[in-house]
Amino acid sequence: MSATDTPARSAARHAAHVPARRRSARLAGDGRGPLGYAVLVVAGLLTLFPFLSGVVNSLRTSGEIGADPWGLPTDPVWSNYTDVLGGGLFWQTLLNSVVIAALTLVLVLVAGTTAAYAVSRLRFRGRESVYSFFTLGLLFPAAVAILPLYLMVRQLGLMNTPLGVALPQAAFALPVTIVVLRPFFAAIPREMEEAAQLDGAGHLRFFVRIVLPMSVPPLITVSILALVTSWNSFLLPLLILPSQESWTLPLGLSQFAGSYLFDTAKILAYTILAMLPTILVYAVAERRIVQGLAAGAVKG
Repeated sequence: MSATDTPARSAARHAAHVPARRRSARLAGDGRGPLGYAVLVVAGLLTLFPFLSGVVNSLRTSGEIGADPWGLPTDPVWSNYTDVLGGGLFWQTLLNSVVIAALTLVLVLVAGTTAAYAVSRLRFRGRESVYSFFTLGLLFPAAVAILPLYLMVRQLGLMNTPLGVALPQAAFALPVTIVVLRPFFAAIPREMEEAAQLDGAGHLRFFVRIVLPMSVPPLITVSILALVTSWNSFLLPLLILPSQESWTLPLGLSQFAGSYLFDTAKILAYTILAMLPTILVYAVAERRIVQGLAAGAVKG
């Protein structure tokens, strides 16, 4: 140590290096180091590979796919897509899927928001039991109750109608909707509700004017989850919609695959077109989904 290198200066230099070391250790610990990024890149590529492979092979002929499944299209075959889009089956099933998804979304938002408000803001005996009853729905997939649902829909006279599919789908979407919304609704200060009551606002007005506008992120989250689940549903529409005019996109894809059993390229083109709406929704609203789930977790 030189004469000018006093103990105080050495301590100051040591203190300056400590935050940097701690920051480096923290970055390495939470996965933001080089290894963490490498793992994320590999996981992302593995996730995207089936979709990218489908896109590439949908622009080839079935003969080319059979000869070299991993090859790239030398001359893209756009007729695979034009043949699918030129048929009436795709557009009819697309319209049916949009109608059913929209009905499901409306039912989920109306029933889910009001139920979440009741179990989070209203004080009544057995409130926690009601909430626990809803959360139990997370344990039961729709496939378990598919036969009772079919019999119930038939007794209600809703067979071969969009509402016959939308009602059960909305019912099975309610548990996750309430679980996501309840913490956010419960975290709204009671002082705001009391101030609204002093202004003459009842529960309904407070709910519509204050609670819903403040809950946009989780509302977007549950809306997208309900839409995507409805869009991808296959088993329930298969039983409830026997008429081809009422089929949804997954049913149309199944029928198309049966008609073009040996034309893999056209089947892939139909599949990619059927996937595009949900992919676009996730791409546009991905940040909103994360914000909504994170907001509910933090509020809870």
